[in-house]
Amino acid sequence: MTDGAPPAPPRTRRTPLALRRRAVPWERQRPTWRAARAGLIEDALRRAGKRPSGNWYVLGAAREMTRGRPLGRTVAGVEVVAWYDAQGRIRAGAGACPHLGAPLKDSPVRCGQLVCHWHGMAFDGRPKPGWEPYPAYDDGVLAWVRLDGAGGEEPTERPVVPTRPRPGRSVEAVHTAVGRCTPDDIVANRLDPWHGAWFHPYSFVDLTVVSTPDEAPGGGAQGGEVFDGFVVDVSFKVAGRAVVPVRAVFTAPEPRTVVMHITAGEGRGSVVETHATPLESEASGEPRTLVTEAVVAHSPRAGFALARACAPVLRTLLRTGARRLWLDDLAYAERRWHLRSTRRFPG
Repeated sequence: MTDGAPPAPPRTRRTPLALRRRAVPWERQRPTWRAARAGLIEDALRRAGKRPSGNWYVLGAAREMTRGRPLGRTVAGVEVVAWYDAQGRIRAGAGACPHLGAPLKDSPVRCGQLVCHWHGMAFDGRPKPGWEPYPAYDDGVLAWVRLDGAGGEEPTERPVVPTRPRPGRSVEAVHTAVGRCTPDDIVANRLDPWHGAWFHPYSFVDLTVVSTPDEAPGGGAQGGEVFDGFVVDVSFKVAGRAVVPVRAVFTAPEPRTVVMHITAGEGRGSVVETHATPLESEASGEPRTLVTEAVVAHSPRAGFALARACAPVLRTLLRTGARRLWLDDLAYAERRWHLRSTRRFPG
């Protein structure tokens, strides 16, 4: 939180980099524990949980499915397989072959059909005796599946996909990881922006939470609608005193998704989406959750065209950064689940 009026959003600079006036040692930065109220985070998590998902779950990156290989996951305890048919449409269905139960995720795709590698039963996405297709959706970055039995909500035709920059003017990268926690623990992590500069000092400095849902202008109302988001000013650390300052807005459009929009500063228009997909619990009873972080990078600068020309390199850099952050954030989420499961969670 800030003292007095919130600072003005970062402006687009002549160059992306800025120099900090002075480097504050990690231990001397302003503590954020008073502002990071457990009740505030839990209330935001509760409101997110009440928003409709339409029973859609993220399977992973669309790029994980080549035209010859399927993508398999056990989502909310349901074994699922997805692939592209001959027309390039995404198909999905039960992950076990109805003949003798072969894992279809290990089977090849030939001429748009998924062909069981045990005895050759072919699947084109239409129902078969003992085999059920599921609605699937490819949003251009991520692959989704709709599981009405698992979700238990009113189904929707499409998932809740955040507004993103146009594909021809952006570069996307997707990182996935699995943690021993629930989707709520992942979402709670992302609805706690205060931990950024403390827990990730290698990436973030000078972090200030400008406003929270209960502090938004007009008592949380903007244009007659409640603004349910966290507005954050933060600088991405580059090297030494060189940083990239931005303003970011965190919102949760549905129960298993948190979106960060860069609204000012370098990379304005970029989006970072964090999706939490429940998997199958381990034999020990511990839950497992798939984290899918999609970074859709954009910049209004003319020089960004060069970055798009080097998209494979940029994707690698973006995935590497996300991987490092999630090594820490999964530990955060797993710790939160452990404390909740043992009834030792504060608050």
